[in-house]
Amino acid sequence: MFDFLSMKKNEAKHRIEELTRILRAHNHSYYVLNNPTVSDFEYDLLMHELDTLEKLYPEYLSPDSPTRKVGNDLSSVADTATELPSFPDNGIVEEFKQYPHKYPMLSLGNTYDPSEIYAFNERIQKATDKKFTYSCELKFDGTAICLTYTKGILTRALTRGDGAVGDDVLLNVLQIPSVPHRLLKGGNYPEEFEIRGEIYMPYQAFDKLNHQRELNEEPLFANPRNAAAGSLKLLDSNQVRERGLECTLYHLIAPDLKAETHLEALAMAASWGLPVSEHARECKDMEEINQYIRTWDKKRKSLPFATDGIVIKVNQLDLQRSLGYTAKSPRWAVAYKFKPEEALTRLNSVDYQVGRTGAVTPVANLDPVQLSGTIVKRATLHNAEQMELLDIHLGDYVYVEKGGEIIPKITRVEISRREAGVPEAIFPRDCPACGTRLVKDEDEAKHFCPNSDFCPPQRKGKFIHFISRKAMNINAGEATIDQLYSKNYISELSDLYKLTREQLLTLDKWKDKSADNFLKSLQESKQLPFHRILFGLGIRFIGETTARNLADAFKNIDNLMKAGREELLATEDVGEKLADSLLDYFAQPRHRKVIEELKEAGLQFSENEQEKEPVSSALAGKTIMITGNFSVSREEMKKYIESHAGKVGSSVSGNTAYLVAGEKSGSSKLQKAQKLGIPVVSEDEFYKIVETEQHKSK
Repeated sequence: MFDFLSMKKNEAKHRIEELTRILRAHNHSYYVLNNPTVSDFEYDLLMHELDTLEKLYPEYLSPDSPTRKVGNDLSSVADTATELPSFPDNGIVEEFKQYPHKYPMLSLGNTYDPSEIYAFNERIQKATDKKFTYSCELKFDGTAICLTYTKGILTRALTRGDGAVGDDVLLNVLQIPSVPHRLLKGGNYPEEFEIRGEIYMPYQAFDKLNHQRELNEEPLFANPRNAAAGSLKLLDSNQVRERGLECTLYHLIAPDLKAETHLEALAMAASWGLPVSEHARECKDMEEINQYIRTWDKKRKSLPFATDGIVIKVNQLDLQRSLGYTAKSPRWAVAYKFKPEEALTRLNSVDYQVGRTGAVTPVANLDPVQLSGTIVKRATLHNAEQMELLDIHLGDYVYVEKGGEIIPKITRVEISRREAGVPEAIFPRDCPACGTRLVKDEDEAKHFCPNSDFCPPQRKGKFIHFISRKAMNINAGEATIDQLYSKNYISELSDLYKLTREQLLTLDKWKDKSADNFLKSLQESKQLPFHRILFGLGIRFIGETTARNLADAFKNIDNLMKAGREELLATEDVGEKLADSLLDYFAQPRHRKVIEELKEAGLQFSENEQEKEPVSSALAGKTIMITGNFSVSREEMKKYIESHAGKVGSSVSGNTAYLVAGEKSGSSKLQKAQKLGIPVVSEDEFYKIVETEQHKSK
């Protein structure tokens, strides 16, 4: 053990450099080569020693030290002419900057048909008389990324975007352990190059994330692919580092690359410290390609991450270049997609779940079975028609497929294993929750319970919808609603605003802070606009957009409640079903009473005309696009534009009047504005333009 305090400065400097080098090598072995060379305990001792020395001698602290989580105060690298971009101190960005791809990010042609792989091979053979081979690789089920390294430093990480322009998510990518911030010293890598690959979330990290979200009463991610894509677009990089993302790179783009084949290029990338797949193989002909496909169609089931196919590429780089590209994809590569993974298991029983809208969904209870890296115990049967189509019997052996969703689905029955006398699974005539006779519209697949006001799952579902983020954004979740409902604290939506602190503290695991946060969010919800409340009421067929249109058209709840059928049908997006749903809802005295109580609680049941009335018409008829950071928040800037009758654009187009560029503006937006001849103005210049137009109108 080192005596840190008695160390001389030059000794400390050398030891810090030595520890940094050792830990980087261990990180490379662990994250890239999947071959740890020391125990966790030994690694932690080295990390602790480095951390201690850096605190005692901060002048020797490198911004990309193994002890640092990038995103705090990273600015530059002392021993290179290339600097890592500067980042916000707290690791949080307001928006991602967009940059054009140096080379378009195209998609691969996909096929599930083996005969199309033979056709692909024939096209390549006809295109050349030279000998060639193929590279076969796993197709990772994640989100595409394009990394740029300059003088060995990772300087940019672009998402696919629209193929021509992507978001720079560098700050988030730097949180992924397998992606090196700088390449290994001594590597003979180009001055600048791009390397593309896939960022994905392993099953273990996915299960951990969804478990935590379930505890926090947050919506679950449907699958690892969605979770990876969502994580990569988080504005707070501090959250990204907790998500367990991984990266595998598979396509190196560099001028004058000293490699003849694609696999040689990947081997070079691996020697520089980059994470490439260990499963890539050279295949000489269709027989070897088929063998590779057959092997991995079985072995993928035991992989710790999702893979949905095989990518087959021409291995020779000169042949790739001569084959070129179509408008959508390279001619030298194709992806063979595996059929969705399925498993055979026994169906034991069927539950019938009642949703918020009264829709009844049959869910099968199964013998536990391994499927796509998780244990499956339940699967959806969709509706009564699907059950009849499958001819489901209790005790049947059924095939289950995940299909990218949280709840797997049953696709077929193994009739050969059906035992004699097993009973047919019969869809109920009455609601399993309240006993009311179910109804079914001719043009809908699902059965519904019409007892929306008294059926317990529907009543609780209305509360869950009302408190959701897109509605009233109240700080609670399903578990809280269950407790409040079971204690008879709530029966109508308006009861939420009658809850006391004392009642909240009787809930399981609730302390002062939980109660305070809940009550605070209740107060804040009273300031939300009319259309949010209208959406939150949970009236059947009313979505977010429809709620906004109704609020704009009728201005307040009283006008909406008085509206006749013809008046409703004249409103944008209102059809016969929605009109009838609104008339039925407002015809119920119970609903009108709840609305009156919500009014008394202070909720905004009318459009704030004073707020909507523009301060001036200075920007009337003009679409304004904003980019970068301003002296005020982006939300305040948008309100300022709208207060002067302007419209905030979602992208730069020929209809854009001005592009207001703040600090750290997106270069792609600036380039597009300049190309289209759209005036680019600073924040101060924009304010002056508005003031000038105001004076003209007076």
